Amino acid sequence: MKALIDTVLRSRLSYLLAASLLTYVYWWSGLNKLWNFQGATIEMQHFGLEPAALFAALTIAVQLAGSLVIIAGSRWAWLGAGALAGFTLATIPVAHRFWEMEGTEAFLEKALVQDHASVIGGLAVAAMLAHQRRAA
Repeated sequence: MKALIDTVLRSRLSYLLAASLLTYVYWWSGLNKLWNFQGATIEMQHFGLEPAALFAALTIAVQLAGSLVIIAGSRWAWLGAGALAGFTLATIPVAHRFWEMEGTEAFLEKALVQDHASVIGGLAVAAMLAHQRRAA
């Protein structure tokens, strides 16, 4: 059983699957924003980010590039993980201001912030593992 677990944990396919799942929320969002750039621009305007088109383009770039370097397992995976973690942290005061809300809306936004914290933790682990792999 130990050999099977070791094989799975060292498998490139396992890494690709795990990295794709970790970054799914980012690459899927980035692709959707790319396919509907006008909608992405409207979303940025909704959150008061101007110039909206620039913020939409930067969001797409961070989401797709950060995901790609992690999934590819490149030597820049630590940077992609850090960029996505920073991006996720920055979305909290911009898009998830639960402390200004009441009732169910506040509860749901706070739950999203808690989910964001877990994702940031997962990205931090990915950055640490990428760094350790480079150092080895």
